[in-house]
Amino acid sequence: MPVNRKVPLRKCCATGDMLPKKDMVRVVRSKEGEVSVDETGKKSGRGAYVSKSEAAVEAAKKKNVLKNQLDVEIPEHIYDDLLAVIRKGK
Repeated sequence: MPVNRKVPLRKCCATGDMLPKKDMVRVVRSKEGEVSVDETGKKSGRGAYVSKSEAAVEAAKKKNVLKNQLDVEIPEHIYDDLLAVIRKGK
């Protein structure tokens, strides 16, 4: 008898879509206020999820949603890192 495991869902902060965690990229703010892209999904700190699509990253940048979610100024290179992670996965 196969075991059906629950797939963890997360909400994209840019699009509002509920997607499986593996289809998302996490952006983390540490206690020190440093922002980084978390490819493993296990770094400690406050996290926000973005869909693995270039359109979602552009929407997040345009709407400034990561700044609002993480309560810290988001450096420009974070968006470049997100796009690099997405393109690497394709």
